[in-house]
Amino acid sequence: MTFMQSSTTSSIVEALTRAIVEHRLQPGAKLAEQKLADHFGVSRTLVRQALFQLAQNRLVRMEPARGAFVAAPPVTEAKQVFAVRRMLEAEMTRVLVRTMTPAKIKTLKDHVAQEKQAVTREDVAGRTELLGDFHVRMAELTGNQVLAQILGKLIARCALITLMYQSASAAQHSNEEHVEIIRALAARDEEGAVRLMTEHLRHVEENLTFDRKVPTNDISMALS
Repeated sequence: MTFMQSSTTSSIVEALTRAIVEHRLQPGAKLAEQKLADHFGVSRTLVRQALFQLAQNRLVRMEPARGAFVAAPPVTEAKQVFAVRRMLEAEMTRVLVRTMTPAKIKTLKDHVAQEKQAVTREDVAGRTELLGDFHVRMAELTGNQVLAQILGKLIARCALITLMYQSASAAQHSNEEHVEIIRALAARDEEGAVRLMTEHLRHVEENLTFDRKVPTNDISMALS
Protein backbone atom coordinates (compact mmCIF):
# COMPACT_ATOMS: atom_id res chain seq x y z
CA MET A 1 0.00 0.00 0.00
CA THR A 2 1.43 3.39 -0.97
CA PHE A 3 1.48 6.38 1.41
CA MET A 4 -1.35 8.03 -0.57
CA GLN A 5 -3.46 4.86 -0.38
CA SER A 6 -2.75 4.59 3.35
CA SER A 7 -3.72 8.23 3.85
CA THR A 8 -6.94 7.74 1.85
CA THR A 9 -7.83 4.60 3.80
CA SER A 10 -7.26 6.48 7.07
CA SER A 11 -9.55 9.31 5.95
CA ILE A 12 -12.30 6.82 5.08
CA VAL A 13 -11.88 5.12 8.47
CA GLU A 14 -12.05 8.49 10.22
CA ALA A 15 -15.15 9.62 8.31
CA LEU A 16 -17.03 6.38 8.97
CA THR A 17 -15.95 6.31 12.62
CA ARG A 18 -17.36 9.82 13.12
CA ALA A 19 -20.61 8.94 11.33
CA ILE A 20 -21.06 5.89 13.60
CA VAL A 21 -20.00 7.59 16.83
CA GLU A 22 -22.09 10.69 16.13
CA HIS A 23 -25.11 8.44 15.51
CA ARG A 24 -25.50 9.37 11.84
CA LEU A 25 -25.29 5.69 10.88
CA GLN A 26 -27.32 3.27 12.97
CA PRO A 27 -26.24 -0.13 14.32
CA GLY A 28 -26.99 -2.79 11.75
CA ALA A 29 -26.81 -0.39 8.79
CA LYS A 30 -25.28 -2.02 5.70
CA LEU A 31 -22.10 -0.38 4.41
CA ALA A 32 -22.23 -1.07 0.68
CA GLU A 33 -18.73 -1.02 -0.82
CA GLN A 34 -19.78 0.50 -4.15
CA LYS A 35 -21.79 3.29 -2.52
CA LEU A 36 -18.83 4.14 -0.29
CA ALA A 37 -16.43 4.00 -3.24
CA ASP A 38 -18.68 6.40 -5.18
CA HIS A 39 -19.01 8.73 -2.19
CA PHE A 40 -15.26 8.95 -1.56
CA GLY A 41 -14.25 8.73 -5.22
CA VAL A 42 -11.94 5.77 -4.62
CA SER A 43 -11.67 2.11 -5.57
CA ARG A 44 -13.61 -0.61 -3.78
CA THR A 45 -10.23 -2.05 -2.75
CA LEU A 46 -9.49 1.01 -0.60
CA VAL A 47 -12.99 0.92 0.84
CA ARG A 48 -12.54 -2.77 1.68
CA GLN A 49 -9.26 -1.98 3.47
CA ALA A 50 -10.99 0.74 5.50
CA LEU A 51 -13.87 -1.59 6.43
CA PHE A 52 -11.38 -4.25 7.53
CA GLN A 53 -9.71 -1.72 9.86
CA LEU A 54 -13.11 -0.73 11.27
CA ALA A 55 -13.90 -4.40 11.84
CA GLN A 56 -10.67 -4.76 13.82
CA ASN A 57 -11.79 -1.76 15.89
CA ARG A 58 -15.13 -3.55 16.46
CA LEU A 59 -17.11 -0.70 14.90
CA VAL A 60 -18.06 -2.83 11.89
CA ARG A 61 -18.87 -6.50 11.54
CA MET A 62 -18.05 -8.40 8.35
CA GLU A 63 -20.39 -11.18 7.26
CA PRO A 64 -19.34 -13.71 4.60
CA ALA A 65 -21.29 -13.27 1.34
CA ARG A 66 -23.32 -10.43 2.91
CA GLY A 67 -20.81 -7.62 3.37
CA ALA A 68 -20.12 -5.05 6.08
CA PHE A 69 -22.54 -3.69 8.68
CA VAL A 70 -22.31 -1.15 11.49
CA ALA A 71 -21.78 -3.21 14.65
CA ALA A 72 -24.74 -3.52 17.01
CA PRO A 73 -23.40 -4.18 20.53
CA PRO A 74 -26.08 -5.56 22.87
CA VAL A 75 -26.90 -3.19 25.73
CA THR A 76 -27.64 -6.12 28.04
CA GLU A 77 -24.07 -7.38 27.60
CA ALA A 78 -22.64 -3.97 28.51
CA LYS A 79 -24.75 -3.89 31.70
CA GLN A 80 -23.48 -7.36 32.68
CA VAL A 81 -19.91 -6.28 31.99
CA PHE A 82 -20.32 -3.23 34.25
CA ALA A 83 -21.71 -5.48 37.02
CA VAL A 84 -18.63 -7.72 36.83
CA ARG A 85 -16.33 -4.70 36.68
CA ARG A 86 -17.80 -3.27 39.88
CA MET A 87 -17.06 -6.55 41.67
CA LEU A 88 -13.49 -6.75 40.39
CA GLU A 89 -12.54 -3.10 40.62
CA ALA A 90 -13.71 -2.62 44.19
CA GLU A 91 -11.20 -5.24 45.35
CA MET A 92 -8.58 -3.93 42.90
CA THR A 93 -8.92 -0.46 44.45
CA ARG A 94 -8.46 -1.88 47.96
CA VAL A 95 -5.26 -3.66 46.91
CA LEU A 96 -3.90 -0.58 45.17
CA VAL A 97 -4.53 1.69 48.18
CA ARG A 98 -2.45 -0.63 50.35
CA THR A 99 0.48 -0.61 47.91
CA MET A 100 0.33 3.02 46.85
CA THR A 101 3.57 4.94 46.17
CA PRO A 102 4.33 8.46 44.88
CA ALA A 103 5.53 6.93 41.58
CA LYS A 104 2.21 5.14 41.08
CA ILE A 105 0.29 8.34 41.80
CA LYS A 106 2.40 10.18 39.21
CA THR A 107 1.68 7.48 36.62
CA LEU A 108 -2.07 7.85 37.17
CA LYS A 109 -1.93 11.66 37.19
CA ASP A 110 -0.04 11.66 33.89
CA HIS A 111 -2.71 9.39 32.43
CA VAL A 112 -5.65 11.56 33.48
CA ALA A 113 -3.85 14.59 32.01
CA GLN A 114 -3.89 12.79 28.65
CA GLU A 115 -7.59 11.99 29.15
CA LYS A 116 -8.35 15.65 29.77
CA GLN A 117 -6.54 16.69 26.59
CA ALA A 118 -8.52 14.14 24.52
CA VAL A 119 -11.81 15.31 26.07
CA THR A 120 -10.93 18.97 25.42
CA ARG A 121 -10.06 18.41 21.75
CA GLU A 122 -13.22 16.28 21.30
CA ASP A 123 -11.23 13.24 20.23
CA VAL A 124 -14.08 10.77 20.80
CA ALA A 125 -12.19 7.57 19.99
CA GLY A 126 -9.08 8.77 21.86
CA ARG A 127 -10.92 9.79 25.00
CA THR A 128 -12.87 6.50 25.07
CA GLU A 129 -9.68 4.48 24.86
CA LEU A 130 -7.89 6.57 27.51
CA LEU A 131 -10.84 6.57 29.93
CA GLY A 132 -10.98 2.77 29.71
CA ASP A 133 -7.22 2.37 29.92
CA PHE A 134 -7.18 4.23 33.25
CA HIS A 135 -8.76 1.18 34.87
CA VAL A 136 -6.32 -1.21 33.19
CA ARG A 137 -3.45 1.00 34.34
CA MET A 138 -4.71 0.73 37.92
CA ALA A 139 -4.80 -3.06 37.60
CA GLU A 140 -1.25 -3.08 36.23
CA LEU A 141 -0.08 -0.98 39.18
CA THR A 142 -1.31 -3.66 41.60
CA GLY A 143 1.28 -5.93 39.99
CA ASN A 144 -1.38 -8.50 39.04
CA GLN A 145 -1.05 -9.05 35.28
CA VAL A 146 -3.87 -11.61 35.19
CA LEU A 147 -6.23 -8.98 36.64
CA ALA A 148 -4.99 -6.43 34.09
CA GLN A 149 -5.62 -8.86 31.22
CA ILE A 150 -9.10 -9.83 32.42
CA LEU A 151 -10.07 -6.20 33.02
CA GLY A 152 -8.71 -5.20 29.61
CA LYS A 153 -10.93 -7.81 27.93
CA LEU A 154 -13.98 -6.73 29.93
CA ILE A 155 -13.44 -3.09 29.00
CA ALA A 156 -12.98 -4.02 25.33
CA ARG A 157 -16.36 -5.78 25.38
CA CYS A 158 -18.20 -2.60 26.35
CA ALA A 159 -15.83 -0.12 24.65
CA LEU A 160 -17.93 0.19 21.49
CA ILE A 161 -21.13 0.85 23.40
CA THR A 162 -19.33 3.48 25.48
CA LEU A 163 -17.81 4.96 22.35
CA MET A 164 -21.22 5.24 20.69
CA TYR A 165 -23.37 6.30 23.62
CA GLN A 166 -21.21 8.38 25.99
CA SER A 167 -21.77 12.12 25.64
CA ALA A 168 -18.97 14.69 25.78
CA SER A 169 -20.21 15.98 29.16
CA ALA A 170 -20.30 12.43 30.57
CA ALA A 171 -16.75 11.82 29.31
CA GLN A 172 -15.58 15.00 31.04
CA HIS A 173 -17.33 13.89 34.22
CA SER A 174 -15.54 10.51 34.01
CA ASN A 175 -12.21 12.29 33.77
CA GLU A 176 -13.06 14.41 36.82
CA GLU A 177 -14.07 11.29 38.78
CA HIS A 178 -10.75 9.68 37.89
CA VAL A 179 -9.04 12.70 39.47
CA GLU A 180 -11.10 12.22 42.66
CA ILE A 181 -10.20 8.50 42.77
CA ILE A 182 -6.49 9.37 42.52
CA ARG A 183 -6.88 11.89 45.35
CA ALA A 184 -8.38 9.18 47.60
CA LEU A 185 -5.64 6.72 46.60
CA ALA A 186 -2.94 9.29 47.43
CA ALA A 187 -4.55 9.87 50.83
CA ARG A 188 -4.66 6.07 51.37
CA ASP A 189 -8.39 6.44 52.04
CA GLU A 190 -9.38 2.84 51.30
CA GLU A 191 -13.13 3.08 51.93
CA GLY A 192 -13.36 6.43 50.16
CA ALA A 193 -11.48 5.16 47.11
CA VAL A 194 -13.64 2.03 46.85
CA ARG A 195 -16.82 4.10 47.19
CA LEU A 196 -15.66 6.56 44.53
CA MET A 197 -14.74 3.73 42.13
CA THR A 198 -18.09 1.98 42.58
CA GLU A 199 -20.02 5.23 42.12
CA HIS A 200 -17.89 6.11 39.08
CA LEU A 201 -18.68 2.83 37.30
CA ARG A 202 -22.38 3.27 38.06
CA HIS A 203 -22.27 6.81 36.68
CA VAL A 204 -20.58 5.67 33.45
CA GLU A 205 -23.27 3.04 32.92
CA GLU A 206 -26.16 5.34 33.85
CA ASN A 207 -24.90 8.16 31.63
CA LEU A 208 -24.90 6.10 28.44
CA THR A 209 -27.60 7.72 26.31
CA PHE A 210 -29.62 5.19 24.35
CA ASP A 211 -32.39 7.59 23.30
CA ARG A 212 -30.59 8.53 20.11
CA LYS A 213 -32.01 10.50 17.21
CA VAL A 214 -33.21 8.31 14.35
CA PRO A 215 -30.16 7.96 12.08
CA THR A 216 -30.16 7.52 8.34
CA ASN A 217 -29.24 4.59 6.14
CA ASP A 218 -28.31 6.97 3.32
CA ILE A 219 -24.50 6.86 3.25
CA SER A 220 -24.05 10.22 1.49
CA MET A 221 -26.33 11.99 3.98
CA ALA A 222 -24.67 10.30 6.94
CA LEU A 223 -21.19 11.27 5.80
CA SER A 224 -22.01 14.83 4.73
